Amino acid sequence: MPLEGVKNIILILSGKGGVGKSSVTLQLALALTLQGKSVGILDIDLTGPSIPRLVGLENAKITQSPNGWIPVPVHETQSQAAPKNDAAPAATTTAAAAGEIANENGGTTQPRGSLRCMSLGFLLRDRGDAVIWRGPKKTAMIRQFLTDVYWGETDYLLVDTPPGTSDEHIALAEELLKISTTSPSTSGPSALPHLTGAVLVTTPQAIATSDVRKEVNFCVKTNIPTLGVVENMSGYTCPCCGEVSNLFSSGGGEVMAREMGVRFLGKVPVDVQFGALVEAKSAEDSDDEDEEDKVQEEKEEAVVDDRPLVERYRECWSYGRFEGFARTLIGEIEG
Repeated sequence: MPLEGVKNIILILSGKGGVGKSSVTLQLALALTLQGKSVGILDIDLTGPSIPRLVGLENAKITQSPNGWIPVPVHETQSQAAPKNDAAPAATTTAAAAGEIANENGGTTQPRGSLRCMSLGFLLRDRGDAVIWRGPKKTAMIRQFLTDVYWGETDYLLVDTPPGTSDEHIALAEELLKISTTSPSTSGPSALPHLTGAVLVTTPQAIATSDVRKEVNFCVKTNIPTLGVVENMSGYTCPCCGEVSNLFSSGGGEVMAREMGVRFLGKVPVDVQFGALVEAKSAEDSDDEDEEDKVQEEKEEAVVDDRPLVERYRECWSYGRFEGFARTLIGEIEG
């Protein structure tokens, strides 16, 4: 059965390019895993796949199994909180009855869920290869991603889409409406995945919100529910004091959501720390010899942080925002 084991599907959409759909997809996925949910990311931006680079796994390859393609793991499930460092390990005990973990402050935190990714970027011979495909081949590839990937038990599948409302979106909507349901399905081995809806990403500028309005109309015409709007790059977060400055504008996404009758999830200022996190991860896998030498020198000077991406993301200023989004969506979807 297509998408066997997947419980809920969330689309990340935007009519405008360059608004940060892929970074929002990754941060929402990381936040969901930190709520104890197992998450998959399906990157259907065929001509510009960004997820492999953002997770720092551009050299990873897809493996085949009798059940289909196996997604690339970013991190595995962890049932107990990891120690912060070797010198001062956090004393953690499992609260079996609640399925939670006691932390060093006496509170409890959810165990960490797994994260896996699937992208055309993992199938290319070289990361610099251009994908020059017409509509029918794109449609066939998207259908194959939806039917031939074995996700296993997955609480949330996030689908990172390209901008616009073209071939990829039509193929995605048509196929998902065949193999999933927009109504909460009953539990059981034969239950269809729940197409919970779409999260729309915009920046505050009017030129972006005008295109995202078209994406809202696309959801209405294809009978895909809308979960909410995220206003990305809404201001700039100072890495020193955390103060947010509105360099260009702010509030455009909130106004658009109100006018279109869609829930507004919140604003996300530019987080320099998150940018440095994913760029540093990408630099480790660089092909450029000069960059490799520079990275090697920096590694020798600095202490290597070999923690998983999700653990380092906890320290980013934007994590608090996406933690709120994740909890809102979980409450909406799971009741």
